[in-house]
Amino acid sequence: MTTTIPHIFETSDGTRLAWHEVAPLAGTGRPLLLIHGLFSTAHVNWVRFGTAAALAAAGFHCHMLDLRGHGQSEAPSDLAKWPPNILARDAADWVRHLGVGDYDLAGFSLGARTSVLGVIGGLTPRRLAICGMGLDGIAAQQSGTDWFINAVENRDDHARGTDEYFAVQFMKTNGVNPHAALHLLRAQVDGDEGDIAAIDIPTLVLCAAEDRFFMDAKKLAALMPNARFATMPGTHMSCVSKPELGEELTAFLTAGS
Repeated sequence: MTTTIPHIFETSDGTRLAWHEVAPLAGTGRPLLLIHGLFSTAHVNWVRFGTAAALAAAGFHCHMLDLRGHGQSEAPSDLAKWPPNILARDAADWVRHLGVGDYDLAGFSLGARTSVLGVIGGLTPRRLAICGMGLDGIAAQQSGTDWFINAVENRDDHARGTDEYFAVQFMKTNGVNPHAALHLLRAQVDGDEGDIAAIDIPTLVLCAAEDRFFMDAKKLAALMPNARFATMPGTHMSCVSKPELGEELTAFLTAGS
């Protein structure tokens, strides 16, 4: 496995975003684009616990985006830099910057909904992996988004040990600016169920057994005509530390190759 220092590119609105690579030792490998979850980073979701290394060992050249407002990407304070559905637009800009035409795409949680919205918007991966996300989390996300907005707005008031407290601590640990986080949350939009049902790309819907999205993820897999559902150990937060995440992704992405 080889790693590189972060790369920087400018989106269509001039925001500077970072992306990272983990590639096979021999050759460049098949392009696999990976997008992390809310308040996380490319490093936390994909590198720290060995998932990118496992995928690289299977022959994939992992390109991992730090979403706007996260990791080493810019976190604009200007509200004009946070229009509706901006993350999907950033993903499209990233694909254009990479110049890849034949690639696979996987996202976790917010990265999964971003990937689906990106496909609805015109991205054309060979295969799509939706991890830690369900149908309502894409098509009826407002209640979940409102929960996070409340958590961030009242970040100094949550009792230790509550879900809100842990969400805020995760945000702080990963250096996410709370004002940028609120802009990002308010920029979220619903994906249309009809558009989701029209995605016929071979798709893996992967969800941890103790994830709050588990039943919702099953609904998503049932809606999509070319999707299959799989599970892995852990909760929504802990599953990214499990080797099964990389194993399930590898099995899906290499099936029939």
